[in-house]
Amino acid sequence: MEVRAVSKYVRISPRKVHKVIGAVKGKPVESGIQILKFMPQKAANILEKIVRSAVANADNNADIDIDLLVIRNIIADQGPSLKRWKARARGRGTRILKRTSHITVILAEETSV
Repeated sequence: MEVRAVSKYVRISPRKVHKVIGAVKGKPVESGIQILKFMPQKAANILEKIVRSAVANADNNADIDIDLLVIRNIIADQGPSLKRWKARARGRGTRILKRTSHITVILAEETSV
């Protein structure tokens, strides 16, 4: 059975989140949280919170053994961008895109054969 947690409109670009996703995808939840805790990236802290939220969803909403949960997939999609302007030389302006992300964490029970 799968359990998911979604965080929308997170103020970090999806490209930065993708760099951290590869380190924890496919790992057991407990070791994935430990890996994220000691990574220096901002995205690691955000992902740790979302993984913990998915574990809480599994604990409250379904009869799943939390010790057997594995991080099956993490998806970081692009959300809407905030458009800002920065003054440049000769009275010009350049556009700055402040990107946002929609991050989805999917956990599933490990199937031991």
